Amino acid sequence: MSKLFRDVEGRSPCPQGSVVCIGAFDGLHPGHRALVGHVLARARARGLAAVALSFEPLPREFFGGKQAPPRLLLPRAKFEGLRALGMDAVGLLRFNAAMAAMGAEEFVQRVLVQRLSAREVWVGPDFRFGHGRRGDLALLEQMGEALGFQAGAIAPVQSGGERVSSTVLRQRLADGDLEGVARVLGRRYAISGKVVRGKQLGRKLGYPTANLRLAGKRPALSGIYATWVHGIGPEPRASVSSLGTRPTVQGVEPLLEAHVFDFDGDLYGRRIEVEFVAKLRDEEKFDDLPALVRQMDLDAAQARRVLRHDMEKRGALA
Repeated sequence: MSKLFRDVEGRSPCPQGSVVCIGAFDGLHPGHRALVGHVLARARARGLAAVALSFEPLPREFFGGKQAPPRLLLPRAKFEGLRALGMDAVGLLRFNAAMAAMGAEEFVQRVLVQRLSAREVWVGPDFRFGHGRRGDLALLEQMGEALGFQAGAIAPVQSGGERVSSTVLRQRLADGDLEGVARVLGRRYAISGKVVRGKQLGRKLGYPTANLRLAGKRPALSGIYATWVHGIGPEPRASVSSLGTRPTVQGVEPLLEAHVFDFDGDLYGRRIEVEFVAKLRDEEKFDDLPALVRQMDLDAAQARRVLRHDMEKRGALA
């Protein structure tokens, strides 16, 4: 069971020493997985704890506010993903004013050496850290020589001749290129979370939905999608989902709403995962609710066709 820690101070989760990787890990794409896999192998070879170190909110969110890049992965999903990859401890350090003001050298001393007893520290390409982004691999190597740890960086991961990055994935999601995202990730893009109560307008319109809030994060995609919902039973359930601000009913907060076909159970409080198969259309504002329902009927029919074809294709490949 992976240990989760949020603070700079506190009891070390790995007093016998650790191999640490540092990054945003937004999306846990192949580049991130290569870094994590390298650290896990090094830790197992040395009999040390494997630690993934990140921040919440991400520094770009803290400094950028509403202009920050959209998120690919919500905090809990990031922790669960790193845990599933085998990390013994995961740090999602609170990025606040104090953290933003912390110099790179202080970060090395307080977090890597004192908190984590680091013996090795590994980062991705172009990694920067500390106040003013003044810390880099060269500083890690220099301080490591004096403080007893080794530092290094792994090479970028390529896909189709292009460097894999969260920026590339965000752009493809914004463009509706779900197949391109799946090729890079090795799996379809999905969002997971706990089902919360909404205004229950969908039920009144004949389309009850399982609603997932996005923890105040800006999603990397929006619109209407054919989706599979995981977590209801042993098999994924066909669904049509809306991700956005619901302009027809004056919504404000981005919300993921999944209508599961041929299902009438209670999902409140259950954790589900919504897997995005194909984009059907962009969000739009309708003149009235009857016009919205007519479009929802069309969306549902199209989603069923897409998912039926997807199931047939998967069956042919099995």
